[in-house]
Amino acid sequence: MNSTIISIVVAVLIVFGAILFSQRGSTSGVVVTTSADNTSIVDGKQIVTVLAKGGYFPQKSVAKSGIPTVVRFTTNESYDCSSSIRIPSLDISRSLPQTGTTDIEIGTPASGIVNGTCGMGMYSFEINFIN
Repeated sequence: MNSTIISIVVAVLIVFGAILFSQRGSTSGVVVTTSADNTSIVDGKQIVTVLAKGGYFPQKSVAKSGIPTVVRFTTNESYDCSSSIRIPSLDISRSLPQTGTTDIEIGTPASGIVNGTCGMGMYSFEINFIN
């Protein structure tokens, strides 16, 4: 009896781990950027683009401090908790559409790290503002 329960628990953990691992590296046909080359400056505003689906990609971004900044969240059939974002230090809480683009203005950040999470706190992202 005990060996059966242990076998079932181990099998469930292996399946769950495989699902979680496969979702981190791919997002259903969408190419995921793993580098932090997701920042651009357009018309004097810095845009940090983040894909929200099964987490946030890239998880770590680098941007310049002292420039008005917009975080642009892109969703593509995102039905999980990553479609709800929280940036506690900036008192931001938003629900993103299942598919689309949402720009969130975060002002002119000073040097430092801005951390964000999904609504449940399972997935996180950070933007490191440097001089």
